[in-house]
Amino acid sequence: ANVANYDDCEAMVADAVSKWGRVDVLINNAGILRDKSFGKMETSDWDSVVAVHLTGSGNCSRAVWNQMREQNYGRILMTTSTSGIYGNFGQANYGAAKLGVVGLMNTLCIEGAKYGININCISPTAATRMTEDIMTPDMLEQLDPKYVTPAAVFLVSKDAPNHCVMFAGAGSY
Repeated sequence: ANVANYDDCEAMVADAVSKWGRVDVLINNAGILRDKSFGKMETSDWDSVVAVHLTGSGNCSRAVWNQMREQNYGRILMTTSTSGIYGNFGQANYGAAKLGVVGLMNTLCIEGAKYGININCISPTAATRMTEDIMTPDMLEQLDPKYVTPAAVFLVSKDAPNHCVMFAGAGSY
């Protein structure tokens, strides 16, 4: 499905509900990169990255929101990035979208608190298809995504905090 398309997100949620009866946890982790310096970036590069990261996180969250409200329980994890928090050359689109996800979390935390919906962000540093050509094999091994997983699991657990941004990578949190 395309997370930038709300109808696709609703269909994913409907499929999950038909198979398992409800949705308790959503992890917004869809992502793409279109790296270019800001002066050379085309509008399509900006739009596609913002659509997937920020609009996609909003679409998926909105698709589960009312069900989580009705069941008085839900956990949503947004994926942010140090590129949004600190900046990174060639990633104005990505950084803006990823910090926008933090802003989305900030508001959803307020709106979801009385319904038992906790929202957090994780800022992972991990080896992915997006990083495989910019790191050495040793670095990629040390940044295995399995070292981020415990933080993600905690942030969507029954005892998860609400309104937390956690950095995670290489076994450090």
